[in-house]
Amino acid sequence: MAKVPPLDLPLDEVRAELDKIRHPFRVAIRRSKNPFNVGGVIRTAHSFLAREIVLIGTERFYRKGMMGMHRYEHVAYVESEEAFVAMARERGWFLSVLEKDHERPVGLWDAKLPDECVLVIGNEDEGPGETLLAAADEVVAIPMWGINHSYPMTVAAGIVMAEWARRRYAGPGRVVVTRR
Repeated sequence: MAKVPPLDLPLDEVRAELDKIRHPFRVAIRRSKNPFNVGGVIRTAHSFLAREIVLIGTERFYRKGMMGMHRYEHVAYVESEEAFVAMARERGWFLSVLEKDHERPVGLWDAKLPDECVLVIGNEDEGPGETLLAAADEVVAIPMWGINHSYPMTVAAGIVMAEWARRRYAGPGRVVVTRR
């Protein structure tokens, strides 16, 4: 079983301390057909300390997939893709939407992925959908070499978050390692 380090602080104080070191990017998840996947993406976003996680849609999701990490995160709920796009435009968010089958995607290594972007993860059946693709500031394709059609959404989310972080933390003295 995963264990949280003994911080001896109430939950709201732990979250406040994490807020001091959060990264500026957000993750938006078009609700999954497999309820476990949303929890897995939330857990992964916690590992990268995303500023916020936005769940798009009303489908249920499996909380055990989060392994309790949602307690330390800022999770927002938006009923529809249209409502998410309106919110993103109102707040001036840059949308980096993951979809390899788009007519003209940019490869992950060449994507802009600005500091305060929103990494938009589609679901396993329909990807991000036409509404989110139409609103994208960039459509990002993750390289694939096998015969599989796509990555699992949790893996795709982890790959793009790792690339976002690599660009900012690669190099001597810039990687944070926790000692045992």
